[in-house]
Amino acid sequence: MKRILMFLVVNIAAVTMLTLAAAVVCSLCGVDVAQLAESGENFAPLLLFSFVFGMAGSLISLCLSKTIVKKTMKCRVIDGTEGDAERWLVQTVRSLAERAGVGMPEVAIYPGEANAFATGARRNHALVAVSTRIMEQMSREELRAVLGHEMTHVANGDMVTMGLAQGVVNTFVIFFSHVLASVVQGALSGGKNNRRGRGGYGLYHILVQVFQMAAGVLAAVVLMWYSRKREYAADAGSAHLLGSPAPMIAALRRLGNLQPGILPESIKAFGISGGMKSLFASHPSMEDRINALMNLPPDYAV
Repeated sequence: MKRILMFLVVNIAAVTMLTLAAAVVCSLCGVDVAQLAESGENFAPLLLFSFVFGMAGSLISLCLSKTIVKKTMKCRVIDGTEGDAERWLVQTVRSLAERAGVGMPEVAIYPGEANAFATGARRNHALVAVSTRIMEQMSREELRAVLGHEMTHVANGDMVTMGLAQGVVNTFVIFFSHVLASVVQGALSGGKNNRRGRGGYGLYHILVQVFQMAAGVLAAVVLMWYSRKREYAADAGSAHLLGSPAPMIAALRRLGNLQPGILPESIKAFGISGGMKSLFASHPSMEDRINALMNLPPDYAV
């Protein structure tokens, strides 16, 4: 429940900050967003406004993802010269990257419970990180499967796709929030001619925030559904890279018995651990993931 609430808070906060930034920019430029929403004949200007600010936050976050995650997760980037475990980790990632047809990503280790993740705006300049605990608690074959899962996220461009999906969702959240706020505020004010004389647009902006909170919940459901679909694809990709689904199945079973590490909301969808059955879950349940791997066509992993 705590994770779900955190996701909603982060999502709502992101959209709210975008809206406030948009209001400031539009005010400086002399643009009245409320008037754009009032026009029932041509919503193109409002849609353009929503698209610009809806995509902006998502793309900026995507471009800064590696830098932010390195600092917040206290990642230690390695090159393989630090020790045997680090050498094996870097060599394994390099081998999987070659098989996946992507550039060698940065490899890092961070302190924390069992988990791993991939992030980065470009598939040939990504970051793959594993926790200290997952290195201690998994066999090398299991950990190799986890790395195959993360490299599949990179090869499939899932970080970029999720970033764009978030931007599109933000666009419609902002757009419909303004339209609905305009309709409700107009009804409460007795028509748009009376809006400014009955409290101005103060009520309008309050309504925008309320509708954005409600729309943010629905947006979270859509994005998490898409994230779960990508997890199945990443699991299957690991089976393909390793030549068998068995290592990934073993890794998932191991993760099911471990205390999962918590990742920041911005990269949770690209982690390996998860498994709560919920509309707001970024990962399918371990049982569903294992069943999907067991039902892969016999020749898929060859």
